[in-house]
Amino acid sequence: MLSKLKNIGPGALVAAAFIGPGTVTTCTLAGANFAYALIWALVFATVATIVLQEMAARLGAIAKMGLGEALNTIFAQSFWKWLLFALIIVAIYLGNAAYQAGNLSGAALGVEAVVGDHPYTYSIAVIVISLSASLLLWLGTYKHIERMLIALVSVMAAAFIFTFITVKPDLFAIAKAIATPQIPSGSLMTVIALIGTTIVPYNLFLHAAAVKSRWSGEEGLKSARTDTTIAIGVGGLIAILIVSTASATIFGEGLKITNAGDMARQLEPTFGIYSRYVLSMGLLAAGLSSAITAPLATAYAMSEIMQLKGGIKSRAFRGISLSVILIGATIALTGIKPITIIISAQFANGLLLPIIAGFLLFVMNNRTFLGRHANGPIANIFGGIVLLVVTGLGIRLVAKATGFI
Repeated sequence: MLSKLKNIGPGALVAAAFIGPGTVTTCTLAGANFAYALIWALVFATVATIVLQEMAARLGAIAKMGLGEALNTIFAQSFWKWLLFALIIVAIYLGNAAYQAGNLSGAALGVEAVVGDHPYTYSIAVIVISLSASLLLWLGTYKHIERMLIALVSVMAAAFIFTFITVKPDLFAIAKAIATPQIPSGSLMTVIALIGTTIVPYNLFLHAAAVKSRWSGEEGLKSARTDTTIAIGVGGLIAILIVSTASATIFGEGLKITNAGDMARQLEPTFGIYSRYVLSMGLLAAGLSSAITAPLATAYAMSEIMQLKGGIKSRAFRGISLSVILIGATIALTGIKPITIIISAQFANGLLLPIIAGFLLFVMNNRTFLGRHANGPIANIFGGIVLLVVTGLGIRLVAKATGFI
């Protein structure tokens, strides 16, 4: 088991990407507003993430391709090629810029929780964190980035594991919520946000590219699958712990969550007066980790689709990464409430997911690339269920917003 843990790598990038401020905020709101009722959505999202990310890992290990490369090859002669690519590029670029804004806002909330809500604290924090992420992406190697993200995710995990043990949430209520899925009145947007903060569309590009650079062949695929299952499983568990602790400590108090101090209430049973600082460290760690992966994934996707050469050290790759940070920072500094930015970004991810997941399923049925490792009936059934559920939730929300239901 220890050797498997030492081999954790690309899966940690995926976990670090979705265990960001958006996860902490969305899960806290889910627990504070709806108790344990929405935990089923996180269980579904975690399993769905493992299913989809295993496909991305298989593409990287067996075909030695990123998702963008595979799409480029498949649609090379298609009349619709550039229209489809324009859709993907706009969706990924704008979606990740919004996601990046949420990452930076969340990390800045963490800083505010420690130093206080002074007039320029938030803005200075956004700028400093943006520059830190930019510097790491410009100077750091893939291995350095990977190790840093594993350490940052570990910080988050420890805080919420200790709190879960201390507050002793209602295990029967958790089991009941998982066994009997429901969408309480007013919770649909939160459900989509929970799924959107876990099954992050850009991770499908990031994971395939990361696996391609680390493993190959059937032996490599075995390691990639273990890595994917363990890392994403741990990430999903952290999200469930956050909902559970918020349910046990905040639900029913009528507290409106508006800042990091409010969110820190769920850690008080364990850390007391220091809970604000623990959550601050967690938000900062989560924000910085996700602030690195979102630009990284965008650069991978854009480079593959536009067939840009040079890899992670090329000027084009770095330029794309830095532009995502710049746009995200600009959005974060607009004056919109940070929690509004964070939730909106997760919601946008939930709506973008069916498009990217649909393209992944299409690629994974191509035997020219994958041979006998292409999707079989079982993989397609599981992938199809995920696609139908997330599409149905998105359609339902749009219909509700437009007054059709």
